[in-house]
Amino acid sequence: MSILKIEGLSKNFYLHHVEREIKSCTDINFTLEQGEFIGIVGLSGAGKSTIMKCINRSYLPMEGSILYNSKAFGEIDLCKASEREMLYLRKYEIGYVSQFLNVMPRTTAKEHVMNALLDMGENEKIAEEKAIVMLSYFKLPERLWDIYPNTFSGGERLRLNLAHTMVKKPRLMLLDEPTASLDNKTKILVKEMLQKLKSKDTGMLGIFHDLEFMEGVCDKVFNISEGEFLC
Repeated sequence: MSILKIEGLSKNFYLHHVEREIKSCTDINFTLEQGEFIGIVGLSGAGKSTIMKCINRSYLPMEGSILYNSKAFGEIDLCKASEREMLYLRKYEIGYVSQFLNVMPRTTAKEHVMNALLDMGENEKIAEEKAIVMLSYFKLPERLWDIYPNTFSGGERLRLNLAHTMVKKPRLMLLDEPTASLDNKTKILVKEMLQKLKSKDTGMLGIFHDLEFMEGVCDKVFNISEGEFLC
């Protein structure tokens, strides 16, 4: 069963100070099944992240539809969903792993992972237990758990991002360069966790430059150039 269907998705940006329109992605079409992983590759600036951010509704598409098969709402067009619906979906059903860490002020690493579960209604004791398991899995040193993440290295921040998103076991997961600053041993851990989530029917869409990592985890790969999928 499909969990996501994108039809005719297009997004441009208008630079008012120079009165110029920039094309980002045009007429994007694909279907993602439950438990399937689709990888998107292409040069920087080709439009990969724009597609992801349109699905997450960080960007509002200009044209097209993003039909998501929600457990709570049934089939819903994310292009037209209300802000309340999108907040619910991001909290309970859709996970987004960014290259950049976004943490509430005065929140420690462990609290950040716990908050993902507390927001879903989990009790504090279980949330802490699951957070510790996930932080340990991604080899984030225990000495960092009670520290504010703004002091972390790039690799440590990315591992924290992965722990925060994957602890929720979302139905749909969006990954924007999830291995960009990771060492090879951690990449293996990420791949194993992705395969585990796939086996539990999580649908995934990922952006990669690491083609070697994609082998054995991606079911399909789309190449994007100048905002359009290449055949």
